[in-house]
Amino acid sequence: MRKLLSVMLVFALALVFPTAVSAEETETGARAYVLYCVENHSIILSKNETERMRPASTTKLMTTLLTLEEAAKNDRIITFTQEMTAEGSSMYLEVGEQLRLSDLATGMMMCSGNDAANAAAISVGGSAEGFARLMNARAKQLGMAHTHFVTPSGLDDDEHYTTAYDLALLMAGGLRNRAFADLTFQKSKSVRFVKPADKLVTYNNHNRLLSLCEGCIGGKTGYTDAAGRCLVSAARRDGITLICVTLDDRDDWNDHIALYDSGFSVLERVQSGGTRLNLACVGGERQTLTVKAARDACAVVAKGKAEDVSQTVYLDPFAYAPVCTGDVLGRIDYALDGKVLDSVKLVAAEDVAAKKTTKSFIQKIKEFLTYG
Repeated sequence: MRKLLSVMLVFALALVFPTAVSAEETETGARAYVLYCVENHSIILSKNETERMRPASTTKLMTTLLTLEEAAKNDRIITFTQEMTAEGSSMYLEVGEQLRLSDLATGMMMCSGNDAANAAAISVGGSAEGFARLMNARAKQLGMAHTHFVTPSGLDDDEHYTTAYDLALLMAGGLRNRAFADLTFQKSKSVRFVKPADKLVTYNNHNRLLSLCEGCIGGKTGYTDAAGRCLVSAARRDGITLICVTLDDRDDWNDHIALYDSGFSVLERVQSGGTRLNLACVGGERQTLTVKAARDACAVVAKGKAEDVSQTVYLDPFAYAPVCTGDVLGRIDYALDGKVLDSVKLVAAEDVAAKKTTKSFIQKIKEFLTYG
């Protein structure tokens, strides 16, 4: 990116990008819960959101994410072995059957297969213990400060714990992975086995919110006697993405719907697209070029708070040709009370070739005489 030198254009916009927005308290039956806004990384509603608790099969959000990342590199064929068998919920794999690594992710996300989780863990991590190390390393990367994983399936272990807030961070990380986001959104998905070749099974998603809740785009259920009912979900309405996590909640379906209704009622997304500017171009076939924002601002605002933010455009007074479409030429900062809340690159919207020059007769003679 060219150094930003001398021109700062300031435009006052009717925008606001709050770092946190609060909704009215919503009663739930959950021992712990959080409603988290993906766009501004803030907690909208919560209770005991950092209390360490058992996550049950919501653990498989992490197992699925790591499995899909590995499958993107090598979606190899997995042979199911006796070592991979597991108690509890299952995708009903038989010893000796073969399927793709990505199909194990389907078995985890759709029907919460513990057998699929064990098979993925052993295949990716070499062992359950090796895979747990991968899980904990990724948890650290995602900022899950109060989490420690032991089992790939979420079966109870005293050293296997997380928090409602950490699970929200995990779900947000998963949604950034296209394969994960596509899978968790499916109400059902079929798996064609490699062996036996004629085996085709359709698995239904246990996440009822995909049908019950407006805008639900995915999530994961979980239950053990010790953990109670656990549920992680995500919903998107009007360009806003919220994640809801409830732990030990006997009425989790209704509580998620109520929390979403409360959260979305106080939020709106600012429309900031369409920024286009003209910039002088030196040495080009044209004297100006068009500059545009690389993306819309990622900003969620409190309803009724649309006048408090300025948009500041940082741009050199001119660009030097040649310029290629997509070249970064500046940025737009969105700030509130002196704090930058989002920064969007300004890029060239078109190519501008360097201007061709014709050499004079004298220049050609000089070049000939100095050749070699």
